[in-house]
Amino acid sequence: MNKVFIEWQTQFGTWQRYTMLHHEPSAYRTANHRAKSTGKRHRLIDEDGHLLDLIDP
Repeated sequence: MNKVFIEWQTQFGTWQRYTMLHHEPSAYRTANHRAKSTGKRHRLIDEDGHLLDLIDP
């Protein structure tokens, strides 16, 4: 199983870790919902640090 990390961008442009999931589609749904509810940019990265997706609110 691959680890997918959800991170969100602070007002200063740094990335904060939110959570880790093993299922990429549910990680995307979680990040998408949270981006809309918080109004902040979120991203999905894999365990090697590669960007999988960037979600704007």
